[in-house]
Amino acid sequence: MGALIGIVALLVTLVAVVAAVGHGAYLGMLTSAAKKRPGGQPVVDFARKRLPVAGATVGVTLVSLLIALSGGVGADVFAMLLGAGGGAASLKALQTSQSKFRNNDY
Repeated sequence: MGALIGIVALLVTLVAVVAAVGHGAYLGMLTSAAKKRPGGQPVVDFARKRLPVAGATVGVTLVSLLIALSGGVGADVFAMLLGAGGGAASLKALQTSQSKFRNNDY
């Protein structure tokens, strides 16, 4: 039973890390594209304001992954909760960034 919980915890935390890194990659892509265009400085500033959120969620999800790798059923459950929370926050932040960028709300 403990091995199954460990596998599920590992999968949950890996998905959370991918979501968090995806948000950071999206902001990096925006920054890179905006720097190449004349008049893109507002988009660069927008992406830089959002980077701390992306960094924090990457940090939280990486900590949850490290906890899941350490072992123990209690640690795995805590890692799943922490990873799911960090991944959900990252996904919400990504959606917010995308909607603000699409609506020129920066």
